[in-house]
Amino acid sequence: MNAPTHPIEQLHAELADLDWVTDEGRIARLSQDFSWFSPVLKRQLEGKRAAAAVRPRSEEEIRRLVALCARLHVPITVRGSGTGNYGQAVPLQGGVVLDMSGYNAFLWARHGAGRAQAGIRLGDFDKAVKPHGQELRCIPSTFRSATLGGLFGGGFGGVGSINYGPLAARGNVLGVRAITIEEEPQFIELRGPEALLMHHMWGTNGLVLEVEVGLAPVHDWMESIITFASFDEALEFGDAVARAPGIVKKEVCLLAAPIPDYMKQLADYLPAGCHAVITATASSSEAPLLELVAQYAGTVTYRRTAEEVAASNRTLLEFTWNHTTLNALKVDKGITYLQSAFVAGEHLAQVKYMEQLLGGEVLMHAEFIRNMEGNITCTALQLVKFSTEERLQEIMQIHRDNGVRINDPHVSIVEDGKAGGELPQAVLDIKRRFDPLGLLNPGKVRAWLNPPEKASP
Repeated sequence: MNAPTHPIEQLHAELADLDWVTDEGRIARLSQDFSWFSPVLKRQLEGKRAAAAVRPRSEEEIRRLVALCARLHVPITVRGSGTGNYGQAVPLQGGVVLDMSGYNAFLWARHGAGRAQAGIRLGDFDKAVKPHGQELRCIPSTFRSATLGGLFGGGFGGVGSINYGPLAARGNVLGVRAITIEEEPQFIELRGPEALLMHHMWGTNGLVLEVEVGLAPVHDWMESIITFASFDEALEFGDAVARAPGIVKKEVCLLAAPIPDYMKQLADYLPAGCHAVITATASSSEAPLLELVAQYAGTVTYRRTAEEVAASNRTLLEFTWNHTTLNALKVDKGITYLQSAFVAGEHLAQVKYMEQLLGGEVLMHAEFIRNMEGNITCTALQLVKFSTEERLQEIMQIHRDNGVRINDPHVSIVEDGKAGGELPQAVLDIKRRFDPLGLLNPGKVRAWLNPPEKASP
């Protein structure tokens, strides 16, 4: 029998004991994420797929795979559950998709910190630390399926960011263990700010194996929906809850009309045409929460205790953050979304002005958070009634012209999205250190399209 000559055939032959995905349909699915949220990315990434997919189960299997890919110059795209929205997990240059979902052990929790392998689902990590009286500081609405490594590599923050800010805020990520993409791979621990040089880089500058994060004390979270007839009162109520230092909270989400009309599973609690605020607050904070409800002329239409939420296995958190977009898309396929950041202290005026300017075409969905400096503001994942790509660009520019930052979710280049321009030299230095051949998720970093040591195709 002739020896395999194609690099993918060599991978299969020399690493035959690994858990290779052989079904072409599964390989195609593992080459996609939720980038179809964007009609722009859906068009741009159509048909992009890996030549192979593998599901490693141990650090040694990852080491062997990485070493051989480096020797053969085979691109590697790392993925968790594929819940990202920017095409992070879509391979642009073929190669191998490395499905980390089988590398998912919980490692430990102690002294307000926890550590796990990158493929662990966030919901499982959260359950594992609960017996220690702790919980994850922030989780995306996709926590049931999203992985720890996926959140680190492509996430921003989420439920809990009202207290702890974005994931990149100092103290949220404490360390990572990563492997270099070389013929003789090295395992390296990065701590604190150095670890964050790999954060939100879509797996382009490091293959992360373990993540260590700060944890928060557990509370019995009560979930509520409060509805309003007035946009301004709904917005100001959300801000008042967010700013109230004595109200213990985990989530404050504004869904302006007509967004509640898209939330069909909650139709019994959302009167037609209403504005709604979804909250998760500690049960001990119910009385002061209700004082603010009365002050801003709201109506509590839904209330569930932590015990009731657990018993039903249904949570309002899955109607917040980008689950709002997902639920709306189930009703109207012509919807897409934005990601906006408002200026702390000016955020209420900015939100009101953008609602006046673009209301009806751009539907306000705001999430109250603490920013990197610890100040209360809101970020938005507005729904957009999509017409053309040109109009979508105009809408984003209108926001920028009015001092609202746009983290463009319709691009597949790191610099054009959240990075907002050139990458810091330290980030590029980390890539050079951990991926000297440029094999990690190639095509996503503009600064590396023509690196000093360019990988063979």
